[in-house]
Amino acid sequence: MTAEEPTPESLRTRVRERYGAIATDGCCGSADSSTPSCCSTNETCSTPETLGYSAAELATLPDGADLGLGCGHPTGLAGLHPGEVVVDLGSGAGIDCFLAADRVGPEGRVIGVDMTPEMIARARSLAERSGRRNVEFRLGEIEHLPIADASADVVLSNCVINLAPEKGPVYREAFRVLRPGGRLSIADVIATRPVPAELRRDPAQWTSCSSGALSREEIVALLEATGFTDIEVDSSAPAEVADSLRAQREIGVVPGTIRASRPGPP
Repeated sequence: MTAEEPTPESLRTRVRERYGAIATDGCCGSADSSTPSCCSTNETCSTPETLGYSAAELATLPDGADLGLGCGHPTGLAGLHPGEVVVDLGSGAGIDCFLAADRVGPEGRVIGVDMTPEMIARARSLAERSGRRNVEFRLGEIEHLPIADASADVVLSNCVINLAPEKGPVYREAFRVLRPGGRLSIADVIATRPVPAELRRDPAQWTSCSSGALSREEIVALLEATGFTDIEVDSSAPAEVADSLRAQREIGVVPGTIRASRPGPP
């Protein structure tokens, strides 16, 4: 019997439930350890060291900011400068927001957006505990950002856009909130071959950062249609990948990077 096609709202609900449980438990393996995932068990969680975060960066983080949910290091790609305004799509417990806040300094500002109330509560608590005044967290969907037009210098995201049922609105929203000359810096999983239709229809596979991945060509087409320029999509994953991403690799989904700019003078 063929599984029914999930609706965008049913997928959002499953994603919200899964990551709400992870935020509450404070453990990437607690939500649904029976499904392959970028966070399927404590032993196979992504670790920040394997994703490129330095020991010096990690030493600045409040305990509990890293839940092992990422697949890259978008703050390291973004070339952040003091005074810039940064928006993080799907900010989770705040690891990239806190690192970005340190880079932009007291004159800069970082806004994390997440649709999971439990993640927002966790991130806000960590921000208060760490004393960072230049970072805030807002509840909202990345397809409908609670951010003003042309107000950000950089948009970040780490292994989240693949979870969105509709990627076009996400990129259009990123374009909208970026100032002319603003930059997109994303770490995400990318499909190197067509993902089987039955996996696309499987909510467990989708919510585990697997079957919602797009190909490099699909991502480039979406970015071009949105108006982005200077597009770079790199899906050349290393031969060895973290245990946390092996299930994705088996269906041709690998970690990658996406960079682009909104045209115009900075």
